[in-house]
Amino acid sequence: MSTVTDSLVIARRNLIRMSRIPEMILFGVIQPVMFVVLFSFVFGGSMTIGGTTDPVVYREFLMAGIFAQTVTFATAGAGAGIADDMHKGLIDRFRSLPMARGAVLTGRTLADLVQTALTVVVLTIVALLVGWRIHEGVPKALGAFGLLLLLGYAFSWIGALIGLSVRTPEAATSGGLIWLFPVTFISIAFVDSAQMASWLQPIAEWNPFSATVQACRVLFGNPGVSTSEAWPMQHPVWASILWSVLIVVVFRTLSVRKYRRADG
Repeated sequence: MSTVTDSLVIARRNLIRMSRIPEMILFGVIQPVMFVVLFSFVFGGSMTIGGTTDPVVYREFLMAGIFAQTVTFATAGAGAGIADDMHKGLIDRFRSLPMARGAVLTGRTLADLVQTALTVVVLTIVALLVGWRIHEGVPKALGAFGLLLLLGYAFSWIGALIGLSVRTPEAATSGGLIWLFPVTFISIAFVDSAQMASWLQPIAEWNPFSATVQACRVLFGNPGVSTSEAWPMQHPVWASILWSVLIVVVFRTLSVRKYRRADG
């Protein structure tokens, strides 16, 4: 319980900091909105989904990928924030306090999760305005959003490890984005894997990111659900949960170990 309490205290500290720097939230919202508008209206009429190039169909196909991309791109900000705290000597300040060592990282990732949830709410409103709809009811849609936030929380631990491994916030931002681009684009987020090169298809289908995108399309009832025989594509909800939990377990362990070493 002390670990939980310490983590919540650190999360509150980070949320207060975010509220005092509103541009952090503003810029985090603008980027995914730009992706929605650009992909919907620039590429919407040239993508074939389910045998049609109807831009409305592509917008519904696209949104699960944009949602997933949004929650994962928050990883770069999480890593930069932790690197900034490290650079400013936050560890030295907490070292003298009787608190759980892992609470600093857990609190930070929880605060980032709250910010990500706010971004998803705004993005959902924009998606509805451009024509996206859910077709399987509110309970399943809430389940899809839950999977998205779980994926974002899992990836934030990767960002935490990157933030602890570099010397400056700038390096953390760059390092946090480099690996995200292949993860998000070698997936079924923006095109069907059947349209990819044969050697890329299994990579895209077993990508943890793709599992969540597929699960969201199924739960939202959106078009373009992959017909691949790969296990994650046939059981996307379970695959999404298993991938996310595995990432949390592995990267939280590595991050806390790295933090303790930095802590001396």
